[in-house]
Parts: sequence; C-alpha cells; structure tokens
Amino acid sequence: MFGLGWPEVAVIAIVAIVIFGPKKIPELGNALGKTLRGFKEELKTPSEETNSEHEK
Repeated sequence: MFGLGWPEVAVIAIVAIVIFGPKKIPELGNALGKTLRGFKEELKTPSEETNSEHEK
C-alpha cells in the first residue's frame, strides 16, 4: 500500500486515533468514501456543461 509497511500503517492509525478520537474515525471514513464515490461518478458520466463544450 503506497510503499508503506505494516509498522508505518500502524503508526499512522494510532496517530489518527489520537488526533480525531475513535468515534470520529468512522465518520471521516464515511465522508471520504462518499467523496471518492462522487468523484468516480463524475469521471464516468460527464456533465451537460462538458458535452456542450465538445459540441462547439
């Protein structure tokens, strides 16, 4: 995963828990997932603005 070993991933996870708290981590993951999902959908289906620019 991005050239990181398990010790580095564990340290990052511990730091994230300390900074955000264990209750906030799932909310952040959920928000990140929704953002990435929306980004992928926009890449798959271009908007009307993009289509009208290509027609000109």
